[in-house]
Amino acid sequence: MKIVIPVGAQKVLEQLQKNGFEAYVVGGCVRDSIMGRCPNDWDITTSALPEEVKTCFERTIDTGIVHGTVTVRMDGESYEVTTYRIDGKYEDGRHPTEVTFTPNLEEDLKRRDFTINAMAYNPTEGLVDLFGGVSDIERKMIRCVGDGMARFSEDALRMLRALRFSAQLDFDIEEETFLAIQKLAPTLEKISAERIQVELVKLVTSNHPEKMRDVYESGLSKIFMPEWDAMMECPQNSIHHCYNVGEHTIEVMKHVPAEKKIRLAALLHDVGKPLCRKTDEKGRDHFSGHPLLGADMAKDILQRLKFDNATIDFVVRLVRYHDERPAATKRNMRRMMNRVGSENIEDLLTIKRGDAAGQSEYQIEEKNNYILELERLYKEVLKDEEAVTVKDLKINGKDLMDLGIKKGPKIGEILHTLLELVIEDPSMNDREILLDRAKKENQK
Repeated sequence: MKIVIPVGAQKVLEQLQKNGFEAYVVGGCVRDSIMGRCPNDWDITTSALPEEVKTCFERTIDTGIVHGTVTVRMDGESYEVTTYRIDGKYEDGRHPTEVTFTPNLEEDLKRRDFTINAMAYNPTEGLVDLFGGVSDIERKMIRCVGDGMARFSEDALRMLRALRFSAQLDFDIEEETFLAIQKLAPTLEKISAERIQVELVKLVTSNHPEKMRDVYESGLSKIFMPEWDAMMECPQNSIHHCYNVGEHTIEVMKHVPAEKKIRLAALLHDVGKPLCRKTDEKGRDHFSGHPLLGADMAKDILQRLKFDNATIDFVVRLVRYHDERPAATKRNMRRMMNRVGSENIEDLLTIKRGDAAGQSEYQIEEKNNYILELERLYKEVLKDEEAVTVKDLKINGKDLMDLGIKKGPKIGEILHTLLELVIEDPSMNDREILLDRAKKENQK
């Protein structure tokens, strides 16, 4: 099996070999190459000790030298070169207490997480596949190197990584590996929110967000997002629905673009439903108030997982307004643009389309036509340049001060009153009309 290696990485291998050391590209780049995917990074493993690596190259950076990693600069690119190593005991379920360097490639490969990530290659020796990685790729299988209980005990994040790889590659998880995840799921609590966040985002933005079902069945979501468990266990006895809340959410994610903020909004749009569920005397479920509660819950979840404020604000806004269904009029669209933000309307409509796609066939044509009409009205408001925010008004705070209105809260109050008038009737957005009305408001 031949793998085409970038020129820079090839030069690094050759330079190490010329100095008497073994060197291979290793891990994900080998896996992706075998699968016909384009690797993001080309990591290199070598028998050379870190100090020996540094003597072989003009430009190196000590990025992780304690753990054997030196970054080599070659042809304008960076390549991480790591010495073969044996990890010591993992006392915290996250990091080895010590790292021992070894001249043995097999010892290095067998400490890795999954068979598909434990292959090495160089053009001289060819592919080194000691644990059946190629076979598992052919079987589309995620399987631990050696004993799953041992690998997951070393680093609990590997359990969520297994599910993430399963989603990204559309692979199944080998039975013994999945059983080990279920047994050790509680140990995920040792892992930082930031590391969990990275894996969650990669999973939900994959082509197979339905793998969130496995996150629930594995017991992992119970540790970092128990709200998802509640969603997976919450029925929706309604003519509008054919799935429970969790399965509906999976369908919504599948029907929206694989973009971080959009998929997160889809994931959390109905998070408030389990706590709002009321069943009437006919056995029908109702979820009154779930968008408002869901917005608060989404904020708590995203803060807990250490997401940035921009992502949190965006997702919370879409969760808050995803279920609004005002009459499709231009005035109501202006009000929606004012509340949600003009820049967010297209994303909100995307969530609404996905939401409809995840429901039953009942009134589906009417629902989709309604969303199309909202989109038409949105474009019309933009085309007509109608005011939806204070900055769209034909006057501003300076104009009000020129009228003799004192700087302070009164300025903002009057501008917002004028905006309400203009949203109601766009013809009011005339400088002279607004100045006259401002004088009257100031006299009240």
